[in-house]
Amino acid sequence: MKKILITGGAGFVGRYFTKYFLDQKYEVHVVDNIAQYTGAREPNNWPLFMPQDYKNFIFHKQDCRDWFISNFIDDFDYVLHLAAMVGGRMMIEKNPIAVSDDLSIDSHFWQWAVKTKPKKILTFSSSACYPVIFQKKENYKLLSEKLVSFDQPIGVPDLTYGWAKLTSEYLGKIAYENYGIKSVVYRPFSGYGKDQDLSYPFPSICKRILNKKNSKKIQVWGTGDQMRDFIHIEDCIKGVLSTMDKIDDGSPINLSTGKLTSFKEFVKIGCNILGFETEVVGTTDKPEGVFARGGDTKLQNDYGFVTKINFKSGIEEALKFFEKNN
Repeated sequence: MKKILITGGAGFVGRYFTKYFLDQKYEVHVVDNIAQYTGAREPNNWPLFMPQDYKNFIFHKQDCRDWFISNFIDDFDYVLHLAAMVGGRMMIEKNPIAVSDDLSIDSHFWQWAVKTKPKKILTFSSSACYPVIFQKKENYKLLSEKLVSFDQPIGVPDLTYGWAKLTSEYLGKIAYENYGIKSVVYRPFSGYGKDQDLSYPFPSICKRILNKKNSKKIQVWGTGDQMRDFIHIEDCIKGVLSTMDKIDDGSPINLSTGKLTSFKEFVKIGCNILGFETEVVGTTDKPEGVFARGGDTKLQNDYGFVTKINFKSGIEEALKFFEKNN
């Protein structure tokens, strides 16, 4: 039986990986302290399945930093490092010092990895690591992995969250070069799904559309013209599973669709699905982040990963889920 460790496994992304590896009959260890604002949930309250129904599920309710200090298990086949202090845009912009806790989390993680030498590590960075200069209204483009390389000058990323993720990527590079620790870095863009925490734009907007059905006006954060690369969580999982054994040197790969959708367009798609039209307006008292953040898909396509789920289908799925589950 293969052995898996998932830090932050009670969060949105972690729950999907947990389900996959449990179904594969692997022994799955999840370490998560269910920190506020992260979207993590107690195992008896996961929206889509109950992990405790599986005998091969082991849950450690603990800050991963404490777990790393006291557990030196050296036979993990795969380690998925998802643990991070992150929420929606409000968290990143309005509580940046709390987000800087990720520096401590990742430092503890890589020190633990060097001591225990897992067979393979999958670390999850972020599209926030890309230079914001390429995400402005007057100067934006699809972001390719080569835009962030430690062999050349690095542009300024998105606030403390971006810096923290860059630091973790660099530590992974050092761990491979100096200690032979095999790893791959994933840079997900705007991952979404029906069971995502409401602090993120996707579920929040979907619920707003439902609550304002047939209203003449629906409000979104910022101008509403800001654009994101929305990738369905199931595509994210498939992208990781199809590439995780193809990169060992800590190099990065995007998880993206290469398609940009504005928040205004998002709302209009949702309204169209429900059969009504509305005016979409912005608000000045909420953060909107960068103007455009989309991922170049060439590298992930070269590795054989192509996204399958279009955004309209993802919105339709979520609206049905929310209607059914109130």
